[in-house]
Amino acid sequence: MTDHFAEFSMPDTDLTRMAYDLVFSLGPEPLARHSVRTYLFGRAIGEAQGVRAGADYDDETLFLACLLHDAGLTERGDGAGRFEVDGADLAAEFLSRNGLDGERVRVVWEAIALHTSVGIAHRMRPEIALTHAGSGADIVALGAGALPEGLADRAHAAFPRDDAGRRLTGIIIDQIIRNPAKAPLGSFPGELARQHGAGAPVPEWAELVAAAWPGVR
Repeated sequence: MTDHFAEFSMPDTDLTRMAYDLVFSLGPEPLARHSVRTYLFGRAIGEAQGVRAGADYDDETLFLACLLHDAGLTERGDGAGRFEVDGADLAAEFLSRNGLDGERVRVVWEAIALHTSVGIAHRMRPEIALTHAGSGADIVALGAGALPEGLADRAHAAFPRDDAGRRLTGIIIDQIIRNPAKAPLGSFPGELARQHGAGAPVPEWAELVAAAWPGVR
């Protein structure tokens, strides 16, 4: 049986093995495989930008953030908030319970909570920016041109896509249909809800502004 940690030189610690096992146990498997590819692609995009594991960021922290970044799309992680925050909360609880120090738990939480925040996440510290970059590269090939030749083929052979983008989008929409509060105005889930006609009707911004503070000049 192939050891993917050795095959891809992923950080191999008790905690990274536990996180890997957790993600694959939570299911669905296409989500888990997407999470591993997110790490592989995020790390590679960092290398292309001259951002190096060990020198510029903590590789174990990046791995944990990437592996757990979509935990909010699992049955266990499906809470009352938008999926990014639900996943960040699940990850923080799991990592704190298993001995990760508070500062790194905070970084993982922020990386997961911000991973869909275009225009913000890329300005944050490397563990956060690369989680954002890796997830975008895997789902919509954003920045995939920076990946070294052959990496995507190797990653897809070891961790097949299985139509991950559409399947994960379907999970997000299903969550929103069950709980429209998971798609707040202006969020990534909110935009997906708008495009798919899911969730509660969203008022126009101009209407919200016009209705504010009646009678006050």
